Amino acid sequence: MTQKERRLFLIRELLKENPSYENIKIPSGEKEQKNLLRSLFNVRNPAPATKEFLTIQDAYLQEEISKKGITDFSSLTPEKDNLYLWKGDITTLRCDAIVNAANSRLLGCFIPCHLCIDNQIHTFGGIQLRLACDEQMTKQGREEETGKAKITPAFNLPCEYVIHTVGPIVKNAPTKEDKTLLASCYSSCLSLAEQNNVKSIAFCCISTGEFRFPQEPAARIAIDTIEKYLKEKQSEIKVIFNVFKDTDLEIYSRLLRSN
Repeated sequence: MTQKERRLFLIRELLKENPSYENIKIPSGEKEQKNLLRSLFNVRNPAPATKEFLTIQDAYLQEEISKKGITDFSSLTPEKDNLYLWKGDITTLRCDAIVNAANSRLLGCFIPCHLCIDNQIHTFGGIQLRLACDEQMTKQGREEETGKAKITPAFNLPCEYVIHTVGPIVKNAPTKEDKTLLASCYSSCLSLAEQNNVKSIAFCCISTGEFRFPQEPAARIAIDTIEKYLKEKQSEIKVIFNVFKDTDLEIYSRLLRSN
């Protein structure tokens, strides 16, 4: 099947799942079809799918990721011992684990085509990722606490695992508790990673987007917490600070040089 054939198959199957979608017409343009498919992925509740659906979905998503260009962590140059800085799309990074800045439901972003990292990771991970998160949350019986972490397979992403953590939501200036909880996100992810024999982990800028934690103090907490963890645990895990904005790249570059 071509990518277009896969895309149309997936759209038709997802539309068939919900009777309220019966009047939705599939657009002819590639961009519009991609947006519709992503929207259908985003709003779909966690549920199993047929083997045929998953096979075609997996082939489609892996081809889309490949087109974006995959960066292998091993090609990066460390800023200092075991610490790396990389600007790019975290869904295209090949390393052992990437960190997802999740919300307390831990099911991914349900807003169609939203630009948050949670939406991006769940979109390209595939529908299996939401189901895997739902199974853990159902077993837990409550929403995820801020500062804690869960690990799942990465499914269609080039990494092996996704570690989901819930950062603090900042209302005005970060409080002492906000700072403590953000530090806990980083230490919880590192601890969980090492429990699962993860040798390389990429952190996004937790809480600095929709959760409004100011970028520079968040970056300082990230670097200080990770360096303290590596030193105290005598850990050899490789840590990649993944940024998407030029402002974050400048902040992390400067702080890593000065630490």
